[in-house]
Amino acid sequence: MNTKEAVAVAEDSDNKAKRDWADPQYLTTDLVLFTIEDKMLKVLLVRRANEPFKGYWSLPGCFVLTEESLDQAAARLLREKTGAHGVYLEQLFTFGDTRRGPELRVVTTAYFGVANVRNLRAKILASAGSTQLLPVSDLPRLGFDHNKIVKVALERLQHKVNYTTMCSELLEHRFTLPDLQEVYEIILNQRLDKRNFRKKMQQLGILKDLEEIRQEPMGRPARLYSFARQGVVTLQERGILVPF
Repeated sequence: MNTKEAVAVAEDSDNKAKRDWADPQYLTTDLVLFTIEDKMLKVLLVRRANEPFKGYWSLPGCFVLTEESLDQAAARLLREKTGAHGVYLEQLFTFGDTRRGPELRVVTTAYFGVANVRNLRAKILASAGSTQLLPVSDLPRLGFDHNKIVKVALERLQHKVNYTTMCSELLEHRFTLPDLQEVYEIILNQRLDKRNFRKKMQQLGILKDLEEIRQEPMGRPARLYSFARQGVVTLQERGILVPF
């Protein structure tokens, strides 16, 4: 390559770098919020009113404002879409495929969380059908790459319930052991042995016996429990994993 050719290549590279710098890059956050309703694991979705993907169900999302951190944007999104406070959220993953947006280059950092369905019903009812809870096992084609994001979030949830008390966020404050086992089975999508489950819960020492009885509609009365500590506790810190 002679000097003239080398200069031409350098100039072309400089021009390309300037074009790339000038191309708009957008940062968003998307929310994957799981709950349990009608004995099914569901995810919160909104119907898009505008293009792209007008009319499609999609995850709630927003642009990250200049003065916001990612965590602040996710918290704002949660308040706007659910009206709920104190919901457990954690950062899931950053999705930046160049083809994920049909018109613009959009990089999104997704957050996932779990919430009791009673914390979501009021906002859903007020949305006039534009916000719904749909079963994770039977999702339609979602907008953008949101089916992929839900899949990644579900894998994270199924992994985390094995070493945290994340299930506590989906239960009422007082519950029976069958209630707790049902939540695990719905999330993991598998049946658990009743005897082994009870034994594992006793070994973990994470439950508090309330010394109260709830009369079940069918069957024997069941003892009521609560979690000994509020919030999501990491069980590995106590030296115990939860393989069922």
